[in-house]
Amino acid sequence: MNPYILTFLFFGLVLGTTITMSSSHWLLAWMGLEISTLAIIPLMTHQNHPRAIEATTKYFLTQATAAATLLFASVTNAWLTGQWEIQNMTHPIPTTMMILALSLKIGIAPLHTWLPEVLQGLDLTTGLILSTWQKLAPFALLLQIPAANQELLALLGLTSTLVGGWGGLNQTQLRKILAYSSIAHLGWMIIIIQFAPSLTFVALVTYIVMTSSAFLTLNFNSATNVNALATAWAKAPLLTAMTPLLLLSLGGLPPMSGFMPKWLILQELTKQHLPMIATFAALTALLSLYFYLRLSYAMTLTMAPNNLAGLTPWRLPHFHLSFPLSLTTLAALLFLPLTPAVSALLSL
Repeated sequence: MNPYILTFLFFGLVLGTTITMSSSHWLLAWMGLEISTLAIIPLMTHQNHPRAIEATTKYFLTQATAAATLLFASVTNAWLTGQWEIQNMTHPIPTTMMILALSLKIGIAPLHTWLPEVLQGLDLTTGLILSTWQKLAPFALLLQIPAANQELLALLGLTSTLVGGWGGLNQTQLRKILAYSSIAHLGWMIIIIQFAPSLTFVALVTYIVMTSSAFLTLNFNSATNVNALATAWAKAPLLTAMTPLLLLSLGGLPPMSGFMPKWLILQELTKQHLPMIATFAALTALLSLYFYLRLSYAMTLTMAPNNLAGLTPWRLPHFHLSFPLSLTTLAALLFLPLTPAVSALLSL
């Protein structure tokens, strides 16, 4: 793609997200979401492959439906209350419609069915943008909406953690596995958003760091299915040794960084006298942990069925930008000791 066009599209992504995150009026927020959606569509189709075109069409139709529902909910709220401000969503009907529209936009279960199919048709770089940056603007709106419908948010969150763990069990395509991983992590954020919005922000930042590291690792190894992981050891031995730790961090095991948001969320749910929700969420995390362990096994404990053309490709020069990969991988593994500092900041 032409670098000038690429720069313009990335500028559109940043502009749309910034407009949504900085606006307090529903029409401005809707406009920012639309700018961000229109900016990523050419990035999704730059492969010029039928599968990419199909994924882009599904994404466009889904986002158009969510945007229309969001606009209708904001107009309904203005009609019922006379307010266009995001913080003044007081009527339960437009508030519920708005939560469902934003849930469809980011792929929260049971409105998630588009996300694995769309992600499967994209390359890993565009999939990284879709899984991380495109979540920021809708979550900025979800954090500002008054939490009037707690039962709906808890139901969406628990459904997402269950579907995200259950759906990834029998997958062999890595992009679909990461899509179901995204759904599970979004469920944890939605569960706690009504009680501690700052914890949702911490979980979102941690998820973005870990998911970025996972996508960059797969992109470095040019791996799109589970079988391709068996040849990763010959391409980057050190990275192959660290990837299982990254996957366990995604699963939320200590002492990796992914344990921190789950730990704080379960602690907050216990403080809110919701032990059943906390127990169910913790049990569904075991489902996600299973397919992370399966990926770790395929990457480090299995050998490729055929002889590699060159057993030392790591000696050859490569053209991957390794600094973002190394930075996000270290952050995904070593942030857990900062938990007391994060807790102190949340209590301010």
